[in-house]
Amino acid sequence: MSGDNLVSVFLQRVAERGDRGALLIKQQEQFVSITWNQLFSDVSAAAAVLDQLDVEPGNRVALVSENRYEWIVCDLAIQMIGAVHVPIHSTLSAEQVVWQIEHSGSKVVLLSGTDQATKLAQQAESKFTKIPILCFDSNDIQIDGQKIPSLRSMMGSTVAADLSIWEQVAQTISSDDLATILYTSGTTGEPKGVMLTHGNLVSNARSTVESFPTEADVCQLSFLPFSHVFSRTCDIYTWLERGTVIALAERRETVLADCAQVRPSMVTGVPYFYDRVYRHLVETGVADQPGVLRDLFGGKIRYCVSGGAALPAHVFEFFRSQDVPLLEGYGMTECSPVIALSTPEFYKSGCVGRPLTGVEVKIAADGEIMTRGPHVMRGYWKDDSGTEEILRNGWLHTGDIGCWDKGFLRITGRKKELIITSGGKNIAPVLIESLLTQDPLILQAMVIGDGRKYLSALIVPNPDTLRDEIISQQLVVSNRAEALAHPTVLNLYNQRIKERLVGLSDYEQVQKFFLLDRGFTLESGELTPKLSLRRKVIESRFKLEIDTMY
Repeated sequence: MSGDNLVSVFLQRVAERGDRGALLIKQQEQFVSITWNQLFSDVSAAAAVLDQLDVEPGNRVALVSENRYEWIVCDLAIQMIGAVHVPIHSTLSAEQVVWQIEHSGSKVVLLSGTDQATKLAQQAESKFTKIPILCFDSNDIQIDGQKIPSLRSMMGSTVAADLSIWEQVAQTISSDDLATILYTSGTTGEPKGVMLTHGNLVSNARSTVESFPTEADVCQLSFLPFSHVFSRTCDIYTWLERGTVIALAERRETVLADCAQVRPSMVTGVPYFYDRVYRHLVETGVADQPGVLRDLFGGKIRYCVSGGAALPAHVFEFFRSQDVPLLEGYGMTECSPVIALSTPEFYKSGCVGRPLTGVEVKIAADGEIMTRGPHVMRGYWKDDSGTEEILRNGWLHTGDIGCWDKGFLRITGRKKELIITSGGKNIAPVLIESLLTQDPLILQAMVIGDGRKYLSALIVPNPDTLRDEIISQQLVVSNRAEALAHPTVLNLYNQRIKERLVGLSDYEQVQKFFLLDRGFTLESGELTPKLSLRRKVIESRFKLEIDTMY
C-alpha cells in the first residue's frame, strides 16, 4: 500500500474502486449505497468550500457533530487541504465546546444540525464574529444576528477540483504534518489536546489491517463516536486502508436492528455494548441456543472487536461459546490509538492481544506499560509540561499497569486509579468492578477506598433483573426507593457481591455497598465517551452516599 498520508490513501481508493460501493447510510428506514466516486465528489466540494473560507494548511477546523455521512466527508476534506481537524464530542456542554474551539484556535467551525447550532448560539455572544460557522443542515439559528449558512448549499454552488489535481496536492502533504488535535476527555483534570500526524494515523490503521486476514467482502458496521480516535482509526481509517464497505448505524439504539439489514461481517464496540447484548439474550431466555448470537448480528458476523475499557471474562466466554470471537485490543488516544490487538488466530481470555507490527512495548519496574513507535503522538497542544511528563526518552508512559502472559499483554490496573488503603494495600478497582458486573443483578459498579480502612462500592442494579427477583420472592414494595432499601434485596446483593469476589484476598473484599437509583451516564458527565468511569466526578456527585458507608 502506497501513500504515507490520509489523503493519498483515500485518493488511491477512489482511483481503484470508483463506482463500487464505499458506504451504506440510512435514508428513510433503508440503507443506501454511496460509491467511492460519490464520496470523492462530496469531499472535493467540501474542500473547495473550506478553501473559499481561506482555510490554509496548518489551520485548525473544529467539527461538532454526531456520527453521520457528513462527518466523514468533512474529515477527509479538512485533510485534503492540509488543515488540522479538531473533532469535538457532540455530547459536550456549550461551555466545553467553546473552550475547545478557543483553545485550539480554530479558524472555522462546522456543526451538524439545529441542536448543535442552538447550543453554540447560547454561548457564542460576540466570541465568534470573525470565525465562519457552517451547519450541515439548513436552519434558522442566528449568532450575533447572522444566520448560520448551510454547508450543503455552499457545496452545491462550488466548482470542485478533479482527482488529478488533488493527487498533486496529496504529494505536498508529509507524514509528519499534523492531521488532528483530539481533546482527551480523561477521567480527571482539564482536557488535553493530543496532536496526531498523518503518519501516526496511517501507520496505526495499516498495522491494524495487516493483523487481520485479507477478506475482500468485509462489511463493517460502525456506531461508536467518530470524534473518539478508537472509532476514527479502527472504523474509518481501516476502511480506507481495506477499500471495503462501512455501514453507519443510524444511532446507538438501533445497532442490532441495523445489523439485521446490513448483515455485517465485523463490528467494533466497547465492553458495555457487548455486555448489554449478552444480558439481553440471557433475559430473553435464548442465550443457550446455538447460533443465536450470530443471528442477532445479522447472520454473517465473523468476529467482534472490543476496546476502550476492560472486557468482563463472562462476556468473552459467552461470545466464544457462540463461535463469534470477541477480540480485545488496547490503546489510548496518544497512540493513535492501538498499541496491542487480539486477532482471529491469536487471542486469550483476560488479555488484550499482542503489540502491533512496528510497535514496541515494555513493562517498567513498577509495572507501568510503556510504548514507542510510529503510533505515538507528537505531543499535547500548547502543553509542553504535559508532553514532557508522558513522553520521556522516546517512550510514552501509558499510566496503565500490566504484565506479559505467554506473549500476550495483560492489563491489571491503572496507575493513577490504584486505590491505596490506609493500611498501605495497593488495589486495582477495575478488576473488582469487572467481577461485580458479571452478576446479572449488577449493571454498573464503582469501588471506593483510597486512603480508607476498607473498600466500599456504589452499585447500580439492573432494573429488569431486580424486578424479576422481587416478583419471584413476592416482596411487597410500592416504589424504587422501597425496593432498594428492602432488607431482602440488600441481603441478596450482599450475598452476590461476596460470591463474585470469593477468589480475591481479604483486603480486596467490598465491605459495604450502596444501591443507587440511577446509573452513571455519558450525558451526566460521569462516563467518558469510551464509557470509562470518571471517578472524581462520581465521588463528588455521590459524596453523601459514600460517607454513609464509612
